[in-house]
Amino acid sequence: MSDRSAWTAAHDLCHTGDVTIKRLDHVSVVVDDLRAAVAFFTALGMTIEGEAAVEGAWVDRVNGLEGVRVDIVMMLTPDGHGRLELTKFRNPELVEIEPLIAPPNALGLRSVMFTVESLDDTVARLREGGAELVGEVVQYEDLYRLCYVRGPAGIIVALAEELF
Repeated sequence: MSDRSAWTAAHDLCHTGDVTIKRLDHVSVVVDDLRAAVAFFTALGMTIEGEAAVEGAWVDRVNGLEGVRVDIVMMLTPDGHGRLELTKFRNPELVEIEPLIAPPNALGLRSVMFTVESLDDTVARLREGGAELVGEVVQYEDLYRLCYVRGPAGIIVALAEELF
């Protein structure tokens, strides 16, 4: 490969007709309080698609850990296209990251964004459950009203209300 950037290489791949993925299936969030996480995303408008306790050799192998026992709740967006997997490890114990409440500029998965009908109503509903704004509700041009809310396990949940 020449000295093209990784973005340029990835961009070219998208335009060659090569297919690397079929779809984004779901995003997984490891939480310490599964009930509170389900309540948070239910207040956001998601519904429970399914629940399962999972363990066994295949789970150990895919996680690269021994003795994995997890409880999983799969949440579904109202349009039926977006899924969020909430995972509570019963074994092995959770490993905390530093800092526990990472700022928006921390490395790794930054946020999960949802488009909502009413930003004000959604934020009010989430605040009733204890959620806090990370910054402020802002308007981006004439397109969106946006904000970040701190969600379960300290993740940032981005909310956007379309203005068009």
